[in-house]
Amino acid sequence: MQRIVINNANEWNAALAQIPYAHVLQSWAWGEIKARHGWSAQRIVFSENNSTCAVAQILRRPLPRTPFGVLYVPKGPALDFENAELFARVLNEMEIIARQQRAIFIKIDPDLRTTQNAAQVLAQRGWRTSNEQIQFHNTVTLDLTRSESEILAAMKNKWRYNIRLAEKKRVQVERLESGDWSRAEPTDWKMFYEMYAETSARDGFLIRPFEYYRDVWATMEKAGQAKLFFARVDKETIAGIILFLFGKRAWYFYGASRNTHRDLMPNHLLQWEAMRWAKRQGITEYDFWGAPNQLDETDSMFGVYKFKMGFGGEFVERIPAHDFVVNRALYWLYAVARPKYLARLRTRSSPHASLE
Repeated sequence: MQRIVINNANEWNAALAQIPYAHVLQSWAWGEIKARHGWSAQRIVFSENNSTCAVAQILRRPLPRTPFGVLYVPKGPALDFENAELFARVLNEMEIIARQQRAIFIKIDPDLRTTQNAAQVLAQRGWRTSNEQIQFHNTVTLDLTRSESEILAAMKNKWRYNIRLAEKKRVQVERLESGDWSRAEPTDWKMFYEMYAETSARDGFLIRPFEYYRDVWATMEKAGQAKLFFARVDKETIAGIILFLFGKRAWYFYGASRNTHRDLMPNHLLQWEAMRWAKRQGITEYDFWGAPNQLDETDSMFGVYKFKMGFGGEFVERIPAHDFVVNRALYWLYAVARPKYLARLRTRSSPHASLE
């Protein structure tokens, strides 16, 4: 298997788009974002018989005052996972890279449905389920290849009613057109962040400072991989969502809403209009990005899961992140002792530190 390092955005995204299970977090733009926040990004194409068979955007974070680092392949590597032998060969390459780059471990979380074959390949090569899960591995997806009437018909009655109610109450959804967010004051991103902060306070989750999100949203939008939608009533903005895009897939990554006017059901109409827009762009799958690890009503995400499933989506169970350990002693300190320390800090303060 040959490894080719790619240093051109168009070339990388084109190679990624050829591969099954390509994910937006493997895109060039995402690597550029992480490179401004403590990571370095290396993009590798794997080829056999002069044909691309897999790709992996590998992020590396150095450990301070040591020659070591940690490696992370967000929602990758990307390849045809139905080919178990190919999966094993790519894992072997990941292991070699981890050793060459003096990583204490390498983490992968490929966009792969849970299968016995995948679990066997990982176990046989000594990969272990990670204690630190960075991304959601379970999710809810919606098939956009159907007609709009078929998509609506698959929704729960209450969801169709709420969409009609929002329209009746004069809620309007506006999609923000592309603009040069790097030069102008990003008032729309700022407005979205204010609602996002309001949502976090209401629902009890932590968020990062505005400057981080501004970088993420503006970079992805400039690359043509993010779209911002607002719901407004009487010119007042009351809710918004941000979609990430790559290839034929769209991901609902961020959602925010005011505490007021929630009775107008803006979130239902936002999702519907975002689906309709995505479908018109030729997108075939709408990923709601995130579902509980266990379908248990006591899970903090269960209410969000029910909201997503109400649109007629399918619950998709994917394999969790896996680690390949190179240095066992340092791995224990980093992956076992460190998370426990950070968990104690989170109960007393705010920003979380993780591989994200």
